[in-house]
Amino acid sequence: MPEDTPAGWLVIIDPQAIFASPDTSPWGSGMFAAALPEMVRLAETFGPERTVLTRFVADAALGGSWGPYYRDWPFALVPDNDPLYAVVPELADASRHTVTEPTFGKWGAALRGIVGDTATLTLAGVSTDCCVLSTALPAADSGATVRVAAAACAGSTPENHERALAAMALYGPQITIH
Repeated sequence: MPEDTPAGWLVIIDPQAIFASPDTSPWGSGMFAAALPEMVRLAETFGPERTVLTRFVADAALGGSWGPYYRDWPFALVPDNDPLYAVVPELADASRHTVTEPTFGKWGAALRGIVGDTATLTLAGVSTDCCVLSTALPAADSGATVRVAAAACAGSTPENHERALAAMALYGPQITIH
């Protein structure tokens, strides 16, 4: 690893068309376009071997609270290969590792299998106030060291982005905001 490569892993959470623009879907973040260059920069810095892309893909079969959720958001119940779930072109080749989950949080067996249980993670992606937050908290709780790259995250709104960063900062030193 070159000297200027950061330690640990970069995890770019859900950089997909469905979240990239309010013009694409109701879940699109108006902040995504501004955060994307920073996501790309981080991916170039970490390199494809130390970068993990995650993808959210809806699964109506999850049951429980997901039933009412998808009654509110039926547009998302499309197949995994639907263009809505595609990784944005700017990051499509940024990683040799992709984790697809049907849940907001991506800290599960698949991601842990790549990075390890107590890894050092830099988190980026969308949305700060949903999937990033839902990944950061259980990762830190299980012993991972989590750094959130604030400029490389996009919230549902600027206010929700700031609230999520503030909530994650409460978990220092396990979670730090950069």
